[in-house]
Formats: sequence, structure tokens, C-alpha cells
Amino acid sequence: MIKKVSIVVNNSTEISPELQSLIEYIKSQYQIEAEIFDYKKIADEIDEFTLILLYLDDMKIKAFLKKYLNTTKKIAFIPNKECARSMANYRISKDMYEAIDEAMNEDNMSLVDVLTCNGEIVFTNVVIGDVHGLNYKDIDNQSIFSKIKSFYLNLRNLGFKEYTLTTVKGQSIQTAATGVIILEHSAKSGIYKVVNEEISLHDGQLNAFIISPTSIFSYIYYLFVVTFYAKLNSNTLPKTLGYIKTSKLDITSTKPMDFILDGALVSSKEINLEILKNSINLSLGKDAIENNSNSEDDKEEIKTKYLPKGEVKNFLLTESVPLFKKANEEDFKELFSALKENAKSSSIFTVLMVLSTLLATTGLFQNSAPVIIGAMILAPLMSPIMSLSMGVARGESFFIGSSLKTLVFGILTALVFSSIYAYLMPLNVLTNEMRGRLNPNILDLIVAIVSGVAGAYANAKSEIAKSLAGVAIAVALIPPLSVAGIGLGWNDFDVSYGAFLLFTTNLVGITLAAAITFLVLGYSPINRAKKGIIYTSVILAVVAIPLFFSFNKAITQNNIITKLNNHTFTQMDKTISIHILNVNLSKKQTEIFLQTNSDDVLDKTDLKLLKDDIENILKRDVTLNISTNTIIK
Repeated sequence: MIKKVSIVVNNSTEISPELQSLIEYIKSQYQIEAEIFDYKKIADEIDEFTLILLYLDDMKIKAFLKKYLNTTKKIAFIPNKECARSMANYRISKDMYEAIDEAMNEDNMSLVDVLTCNGEIVFTNVVIGDVHGLNYKDIDNQSIFSKIKSFYLNLRNLGFKEYTLTTVKGQSIQTAATGVIILEHSAKSGIYKVVNEEISLHDGQLNAFIISPTSIFSYIYYLFVVTFYAKLNSNTLPKTLGYIKTSKLDITSTKPMDFILDGALVSSKEINLEILKNSINLSLGKDAIENNSNSEDDKEEIKTKYLPKGEVKNFLLTESVPLFKKANEEDFKELFSALKENAKSSSIFTVLMVLSTLLATTGLFQNSAPVIIGAMILAPLMSPIMSLSMGVARGESFFIGSSLKTLVFGILTALVFSSIYAYLMPLNVLTNEMRGRLNPNILDLIVAIVSGVAGAYANAKSEIAKSLAGVAIAVALIPPLSVAGIGLGWNDFDVSYGAFLLFTTNLVGITLAAAITFLVLGYSPINRAKKGIIYTSVILAVVAIPLFFSFNKAITQNNIITKLNNHTFTQMDKTISIHILNVNLSKKQTEIFLQTNSDDVLDKTDLKLLKDDIENILKRDVTLNISTNTIIK
């Protein structure tokens, strides 16, 4: 029960009219005497029935609280323009009389944690280095132009410093970071609004966010999130951020650290942060009471998996920040070991090549898509192609040489077995499955590029390696090789050329896309990848030339079919509808395969008139290959 109020001021001899009015309000509203005490002369004998009201600036409030840590003295704040951080930290009302009413309500009194930095009390946060937007003030209220300006200014400055962070349980994290921000609580509704999370006043833990973008692209993504989205919490952090929750954190660096403690610039070789649990008996603002529970959580939480360590850390400290991130040493070892094995030819590779070729060739003759899909899954060609891509990305002669030998052996194996199969097969009919692989165009190149990205990503991320079967089906390496072999068995150069062009498109497209993906994932610096990617791009450009012509041809075919298909003509009182079966543009004159449907028997004159009408529609000479269908009702 509060029986007395002691108001602590800077100078007890200078009482403002506003403060005098407040004293009268307390006396009339609560029938309690209010005394004025000088900040330097307040008595230590204040008892548990006295409410201490601090009418001070932030610095003097800190000094006062430090003096009365770990006591049960009841303390509250009188709002004023000099204690903005104290008010924000404990959600004190800006209205003086409302704040007094909340302070006089003993239900608002609570033992709260206090964050200290090198022995000094912290109200809002400690910022070490540059946290690039994580400490924006009132970001929700900024205009879009202000956000764009902040985004640009942060984008220009990116420098790393080495930090060692040691928790109360002795766990040490050595990393390179641009900065660290430490909060105790009040993150959501205080003056810093980027961290969208209520952090308890009573959990006995501090919260450290470590900012460490390992590439320009990851940095741009981070800046975009904090500038325009601005809703971060400890459970959904971008990989650019690390998070530590502990009761004590020591931070050291190889050089003295400049940091900002509640807006004041400080420098030190070592920063010791500690939570003093339930150390001050404070009257909290209404919002602080509503949004904070008294839950205790002694569990230490460390989320630093994606912070740079080892070689990556040293690289960021000594070199310019790369455009793409640099992969960790562990990732390098695992992936390189797997790709090194994939680059080599083996008896298993040979057996799978023979079986998949025979299966694909059989499916092509059967015109059976399920059988061909089975051959795609069985085929082992994606493995050496991924090894070749890594060789291109890193300029590794072993990967390039070994994987090329394996690929050439696999290609020759497929061509030999499919050509022998076709030569011995008494069938000599081009099925739809074969025909579908004779005219590759730019769309097939797009499929190859997307598949290359997916294949490289699946190889780099072991947890999604099962997706490789889907990639193999999408890109279909073995079927075009088998069709090329069938063309050789039939001594048909056109069939072999079209199918092998499709295979080459897939091979080069996958290789280039996968190499660039490995580069983006950090498995190679740009300067090492440049030469191999340029050579592969030149080959791809050469391959793309016939693909563009083929694509233009496909567009022309589509336009012809769109104009004519299911079109109805009237010739000498005879109604004729046509259905386009195929359009052949490979000959000098366009050849159209179509079927006519009519209630009347069509003679040569009718068909000649039909040809004239079609030529008028298309504005070109055509040859018609017509099958007639007479409907008898």
C-alpha cells in the first residue's frame, strides 16, 4: 500500500508550475503527501510504503536505478521530454496525470530485468558496428521515398569486422559481421520497430541479432526486408542474421569496438552484456503490463548456423564482399567428393547406359511414353553433366576432362546400341514419340536451362537430392540420343541430325545453367568461372541459331493451323470443313496434311477450289495432302 510519495528532481529549489500542479493533484486525488527530494540528497531510508517518482532525464534515471538495484523500493517515472528512452522502454504514458494514475496503481508494480553493458544500464539497445537498417526509427511511418533513400545509403557501405561472442554457458561463436544489435525487451513498441516481436521484461535473457551478409545479393535481400517489409522475429530470420538469446554475453574483437549505447557513442576492447534478473521494482505503463508475461526461460537459444566461419569468415575480412555467397568448407568437401566420383566412368555407369538405351529405343518403337519415362529415370547421364558443370564453374581440369570422357563414352554407347537395335528391328516407321524429338526449338533450350538450375541445386542441397529423378524426366537426355541412333540404323541423316541437335541443346543448356547455379551458390569465385562460362556460352549461342529458326518455323506452323483448323468452306453448294493434321515447312513449298469432312462426295475440281481458297487465306502457295471423309446421313 502506498502511503507516501517522494518526487525526485534535479534541483529541489526550482519547482516548476507543472510539477507543483502535479503535487496538488496527488494530494487531492489520493490524499497522500508528496515531498520533493533533490536527486543528490534523497535519503536511503525510504520505506516500502513510499512511491518514488523520478522527474529526471535519462542519464540521471540510469544513475538512480543503478544505485537501487536489487532493492524492493517502489519506483515510477514522471514523463518529460528529457526521459524519452525511459518512457519508451517501460511504455510510460506521455500524459503526466495518466502516468501518475498508472504509477499509483500497485498492480502495475513489477520486478523487471535490467540489461547492463560494461556495468551501465541500457534502456533501448546497444549497437555495435553497422546494423544497416535494423535500428530504423519509426520505420512504419516512413514514406516510400525515405525508405528508398535509406535502402540506397545502406547499400553503399558494407564492411566486416571479426567478433567473438561468448555466452554464459561458455559457447563461443567466432564470426565476421558488419554489426550486432542487443535488446533486452520492448522491441515491438519501442522506438525501434524492425524487430516484430514482444521480448519479455521478465525472462532473464538478452537478445542479440548479428548482421552478416555473405554476398551482395544476400545483403540486398536483407535490406529489402528491413526497409520495406520490416517484420523480423527470432523464428523467421533471413540467413543474413544470426540470433543469440542468453543471460550474459561477452563480445570481443581484434580491434577496439565503437558502439552506441542508448544513442551515446562509446569505445571499448571488450563488451560485457548481462541481464540482472528482477533487479528493479518498477511501475510499468499499461501496454507493458498487457504485453509482457512473468514467464521465466533459462534456456539459451543460439541460431548462428548461417553466420560466416572458417574460410568464409577470413575471406570476408580480407576481400571485397562477393556478388554471390561463398559456400562453406563442409559443403565443398561433400559436394566435391560426390561429383568427383560422378565424373568417372564405371561398370555401373556402362550397364545403366546400355539398359536405359535399350529401354528408351523400345519405348520409341512402341510409341509408349511410360516406357520412355522409365528410361529417363534409369539413365545416368545427369551425374557426369553435373561434374562437368562444376568443372566449368571452377576451371577444374580434372572435372572437365574426366566428365567429358565419361560423357563421350556414354553417348557412343547409346548411339551404338540404339543404331544396332534399329538396324535389326524389322519396323521402319517414324512414330509420334520419335517425331517429337526431331525439331527442337528455343523452348527445349529453356527446359534444359531450368533443368540445369534444378539439377545443380539438388546436387548442392542433399536434402532435396530425391528431386533429381524429376529433373531427369524433364530434360530427357536418353530418348533423343536413342532417336539419333535409330536414324543411324536407318541411314536417315535428317532423323539423326534433329535428334542429336536436341541432345546437344540439352547437354549445353544444362551445363551452362548448372555452372552458373554453382557460381551463385558460392562454389566458385566469378574470376575462376568466367573463362569456362564464356566458352560454354559461345557453344550455346552456336547451338541456339538453328533453334531460333526452328522456333520461328513452329510459330509459322501454329499460325497456319490456327487460321485453317476446323475452318468451313463452301464450294459449288458443297460445305467442306477441314481438320489440319500436320504442316511441313521443310520443303520449298508449304505442305499441309489435312482431312476434309463433307456431306457430299468431293471431286478434283472441289479440291482444286479448296486449295485456291487456302492459298488466299495464307497468302502463300501450298501443296495439299488431303484425306477425304464423306459423311452419309
